[in-house]
Parts: sequence; structure tokens; C-alpha cells
Amino acid sequence: MIEPGKLNTLAPGQKRRKLALTFGALERDICGIAEEGSGYSFSSMPRADYVGALSRIVRDDPLVSVEDRAEIGRILEARPFGAEGERRLCNVCRNALLRAIGTFPAEWDLVIAPHRGENSVEKRDFFPGVFVYAEDIRSPFNIGSIFRTAEAMGAEGAFISPRCVDPNHPKSLRSGMGCVQALGFERKSLEELTEFSDSRKIPIFVLETGGTDIREFDFPKKGICIIGSEELGVSPEALSAATYGRVSIPMKGLKASLNVGVAFGVLMEKWAERLSVGEGTVRWH
Repeated sequence: MIEPGKLNTLAPGQKRRKLALTFGALERDICGIAEEGSGYSFSSMPRADYVGALSRIVRDDPLVSVEDRAEIGRILEARPFGAEGERRLCNVCRNALLRAIGTFPAEWDLVIAPHRGENSVEKRDFFPGVFVYAEDIRSPFNIGSIFRTAEAMGAEGAFISPRCVDPNHPKSLRSGMGCVQALGFERKSLEELTEFSDSRKIPIFVLETGGTDIREFDFPKKGICIIGSEELGVSPEALSAATYGRVSIPMKGLKASLNVGVAFGVLMEKWAERLSVGEGTVRWH
């Protein structure tokens, strides 16, 4: 954190970068997940006043767009805006600065958005025996998204194939928003996955075209879902290992195609829904 008055001593480019980093730190502080030594600590000024002071600096920056200035002004006028308003103001200012600097917000290269890191995850609530196996996923953004979905929807764990991109890739960690660390993973061949399945008596199925409609699929109480690469889908070997069957998402569009991360999200929502209704309603295997 830096005192607002000291910002005027910095060169314009350095000031914008420092502000962007500060707004990122403030977002984490507002979420209660401030990194060690980076929490808000100015006893002479309430945090909301500090956020407001820095936001007015951004609003008056000539490189910030007219639209961003107007949005910052609207939020400032809504005071007192509470913690949610503080967080929104920090986010709007941070992204406005990223655009002014020339860094697209979606790249997250300058400031990583707030998320709970490895040390803040104490206990996860999950469905025991629910796993995903990512086979040869190439995109780090996709693998991060898959981990984020798996953790959010209650998977116990994740496995990746030998040729899958490393989930610890910086872009995976960004899109995973802390879920790679929270979920963890093991790299296994299909043979090793089958051995794990047999030892735990957990069936394997695949998400792939040409299978049972997801609305009719009899999801197992425990299972391993294999999802395949962006280009080729699951391999013939994976199809053979999936003795529980194949599930598909019906589509009407001309392309009839979904990003692998999105498709996995659709599947996990449906699987979690079935798991949540209770054993008295669903036929388990």
C-alpha cells in the first residue's frame, strides 16, 4: 500500500502500475484473503476513504477512457457503498488502468485477480469418489478452467494424462483461481487409471459424442469421468477403458461444438445435481 500523496511523486507510468497493483491488493484485503504483509494498514484513514482517494486519482487520469471515468464516478457517488461497493470500485479502477497501460484485463499478467490460495483452504466439501481424468488437454487456460469447475462442483480429485499440459503452468493457475492447489492432481496413464478404478471399485465413463443423452444418463454415485483433448476428443483407448459408458450433451447449433471446459461444466452440474437429490431418488451403482 502507498499513501495517496506519495503517488504524485511517481512518473505517470510508474504511478499507473503502482495503482493497479494496489487495487489488486485491496481487492484481496476486502475479500479477507490478503497476502501476508499486504493487508490494509493505514490507521489514520478508513479503508473506504483510501479506496475513494485512489479511485479519484484514476478517474482524473487523462489516459483512462471516458466510459471508465463515468463508471468510477457513478460508484463514488453511491457512497457509503459498503464492502461490495469497495470491491467493485477496486475492480473497475484496476481494469481501467490495465486498459490505459495497454494490458488486456483478461491476460491477468499485471495483477492476478483475488482468490483463495493454497494456504487458505482448510477443508473442502466434496462428493467422495467423484473424479475427473483430463486426457491430453493442451490449453493451460482450459485445464485451469476444468480444475476450477471440478473444485466448485464437488469433485474429490483430478487426474491428468502423461501428455496433458501441466496444471501448474502460470496460465492454468490464473484461470484456475486457486483451485489447482485446492484440488490437487496426479498424473496417471490409462493403465494406472484403470488400476485405481479397480482397486477403489469406482467405474469409469467418458464425456464424448455418440453416447447417452446427459438428461437420461444414469450417473454413478462414485465415478471417474474422462474428458478428451480439444482437437480429438477422448482416445480409442480411453473409450475402451470406460466400461460404465459414454455420456453426451445434446446440441442444436450449426457447429454443435462446445469448448472442453464448458462441456465439462455442463456435465459436472448435472452430475452434482443427481448426487445432491439423495439415494432415495437416484438408482445408484
